[in-house]
Amino acid sequence: MTQQSPTPPSPFEIGLFSFAERMPDPRTGQRISEAQRVRNLLEEIELADQVGLDIYGLGEHHRDDFVSSAPEVILAAAAARTKRIRLTSAVTVLSSDDPVRVFQRFASLDLVSEGRAEIIAGRGSFIESFPLFGYDLNDYDELFSEKLDLLLKLRENERITWQGRYRAALSGQGVYPRPVQARLPVWVGVGGTPESVVRAASRGLPMALAIIGGMPERFAAFTNLYRQAAAQAGYDPETLLISINSHGFIADTRAEAIDISFPAVQAGMNKIGRERGWAPMQRPHYEAAAELRGANFVGSPDDIVEKILFQHTIFRHQRFMLQLTVGSLPHDKVLRAIELFGTKVAPAVREAIARRVAAPQL
Repeated sequence: MTQQSPTPPSPFEIGLFSFAERMPDPRTGQRISEAQRVRNLLEEIELADQVGLDIYGLGEHHRDDFVSSAPEVILAAAAARTKRIRLTSAVTVLSSDDPVRVFQRFASLDLVSEGRAEIIAGRGSFIESFPLFGYDLNDYDELFSEKLDLLLKLRENERITWQGRYRAALSGQGVYPRPVQARLPVWVGVGGTPESVVRAASRGLPMALAIIGGMPERFAAFTNLYRQAAAQAGYDPETLLISINSHGFIADTRAEAIDISFPAVQAGMNKIGRERGWAPMQRPHYEAAAELRGANFVGSPDDIVEKILFQHTIFRHQRFMLQLTVGSLPHDKVLRAIELFGTKVAPAVREAIARRVAAPQL
């Protein structure tokens, strides 16, 4: 029998994600305090809820540039200030965590938010958590695969018997609390490796695909592979959910969006680039990435609507998540971008995609 996966409440979900960055302001060289960054972040999430966005994600990082080493704690604070928006990690670095504790923390978040919690589990694009928690990077892939399977068993069973290589065995212990949702949603975050795509598909899990560089068309191979691998595993690929997660910024005009965001994005990406051997970012590259066939969603509301719909013809995805704060941006400009995203972009995209879903032959 073909297996089914849960479908979203609307034909297309639109949201934001952040790493809660706290990098120096490129204009002044100063950094705001950790406490101020958290206050700003909570205000951003609250506004995202008020303007009707569907989902907000917070990444896990263990370095001085970010304040979100414990995303669930901040998301729980956001849950108390919001009413409708879903709250997720983006991502939970499952490889260097204990799946039992991950489940307990997100089940607790689900209780606080009255059923709005999700997990996007990933291997992580930064490696600081591995030595911090005593894990060997040589086990990078095996750690994630084993812990993902345990996490999935935990959401299905109150009591579990399990044995693996990287964690103490479980022999019928109960894992509490249980979430409001019957099955706590678990997505797999994918950075662009075929093995990660197949891992998500073979387990029937939704896939969050990060696209932060290059032409989007080249990533169609990953969404095609995802659906093929899901079908081979016995799942209906048309019911499996795909999210596209990208960088961007929104202002009233494209020129304004580029002018506001470029200095911060350049500083942030070049700092990471020096660690990883990337070429320095230059403004012409940033402007090119903002074009229709580039990776970044930087522009006016109309630009962003056009680009989301263009990529929807390529990927047929059900969710889009935008990272606005790549580097430290002025808080008032971020709030304006969130307002435009929720009031201008989201309604237009939902309406257009709803028409596509209702009349796919068109």
